[in-house]
Parts: sequence; structure tokens; C-alpha cells
Amino acid sequence: MITTQAVSGPAADTDLRQMMLIRHFEWKLLELFERGELNGTTHTCLGQEYVPVALTPLLDSRDFVFSNHRGHGHYLARFDDPRGLLAEIMGRDGGVCHGVGGSQHILRDRYLSTGVQGQSLPVATGVALALKRLEPGALACVYIGDGTWGEGAVYEALNMAALWQLPLLVVVEHNGIAQSTPTEAQMSGTIAGRAEAFGLRHHRVESMDVDEIRRQLAPVVSRVRETCSPVVIEVETNRVGPHSKGDDSRPPAIVERARERDWYRRYAAEFPDRWAHWDNAMKSFVDSVAVEVAALPPAVWSDR
Repeated sequence: MITTQAVSGPAADTDLRQMMLIRHFEWKLLELFERGELNGTTHTCLGQEYVPVALTPLLDSRDFVFSNHRGHGHYLARFDDPRGLLAEIMGRDGGVCHGVGGSQHILRDRYLSTGVQGQSLPVATGVALALKRLEPGALACVYIGDGTWGEGAVYEALNMAALWQLPLLVVVEHNGIAQSTPTEAQMSGTIAGRAEAFGLRHHRVESMDVDEIRRQLAPVVSRVRETCSPVVIEVETNRVGPHSKGDDSRPPAIVERARERDWYRRYAAEFPDRWAHWDNAMKSFVDSVAVEVAALPPAVWSDR
């Protein structure tokens, strides 16, 4: 389970800024949906923001990042581009994919997200093979959830990664629920056991401390680069928000338990002054971005 000890970081304000940016971006999406200003669907990463913020500095520009349906935090941690992402989701001019990809299907500079469960892992495996042959020292990082382990493509990809010894970093954001089904009701055994069945190394992270996560993962990521040895990193985390917008079917007590463990509350208690500064600053910033993007004309696809 997630450790309850007091957090000691983040060491840099940039980390707290990024976490707050993602939190307020996600809240703004839910607000826009409630006001009828956003169409389609979206899946927020509320409660999980610290995971990509901790991991991204361990990656470099040569690396590929593959995300999923709950990937806004992955994108923002990688590119720090709330305007481009919000314009994309709102179908406005200036969207990172010209309004074609929406919330779930983003392509940019060695970054790709998809809304299809398990789809990104086979693609990441293929890219890892290409990197091994053409760009030694680079790796493919793919984010999946615990619910994705119900997809057969996951096991085919892991088998190839292990067999061919590919530079593949599989980051499992284990939030304990697959849409509306608790993990214990749909998964036999453990993620560690499944990884070990393919001879893959497994590393479990139970901390919410950004500095501690980096301390743990720095040698793990370096080993993937240096030895082309794939690894599964399982991060125990929380899904504070609904699966998608207002469809949270969990009992209120379970939701409240997740909120009690939320990094947002814990950082507020540990670093009240810095927390308040960046909380207010990022709320104002995201509010201004939303106003700016809403005033943009719709994206035009005919000439793309």
C-alpha cells in the first residue's frame, strides 16, 4: 500500500508547479464539461500527477513516451504545454494535433497516446527494438494501468521484450480500479508475479515523495539504457477522480479514503506556504489559458 510517512520533497519548486499545473488542468476540464463547453470524453489523472512529474527528468529527448487514455499528466510533464493540449481537447486552432486527436490520441515529438487499452505496449516494444538497433542508449517508456493487464497484447509484448532484451520501461500506475472494477475482483495473482513469469525485473514504488521516487528509479532507468534490459515499474497510486467525468461508481467511503491519501492533501500539510503559492498561481494560470483557448477559432481540418 502507499506509504503514509510524511513526504520530504519535492526538492524543487518546478516539481510542485508541475503537479499543481496538472491538477488544475484536470479540474478545469471537468468544469468545462459541466458547463457544456467541452465535447467528447476525457479521463483525468487526478491523484496520479506526481508519477510522471517524478519520472520525466529521468528521461531525455531521445526517449519515446507512450501514454494511454488517462494521459494528460504524461503530456504536460513532458512538454509543459497546457495551451496546446487544451486547444486540442476543445477542437480549437493551435491544438497539438489540430483538433483531430482530442483528449486521448496525441502525437508529438516521440510521444504517442491512445485510448485503446493495451495498444501502446506492443507499439512501444516495436519502437524499443528499433532504438536498440539504431539509437543505442535510448529507451521506450510506456504508461499502463493495472486494468490493462487483462489485455492479451500486454503479454505478447512482454514476451518479445524479454526474449529480445529490449530497452523498454513499463510504468504501471496501479490505482486499484479498472474503470469500475476493483483490481482484486479481476486480477489473479500480482503484477510482480506476471512480470517475473517472463523473466522481467520488477520494481515497486509505494512513495508519493517525488525525490524518493527519483532516487529509487534513477538506477533502474539507467540499467535499462545501459543493458537493454526491460523492466516493469509498478507505482502504487490513487485515482481520486471519476473514471471519466461524473461516472464514479465507488462507494463514498472508498472515494474519501483515496482523497485522504491524495498527494494534494499531504503536500498541503507538509509545505503549506509553498503549496498555497503554487496552488493559487497554477489555478490563475490555467484559468487564463482556458479563457485564451476558448476565444480561438475552431480548428480547420480541410487543409491538414
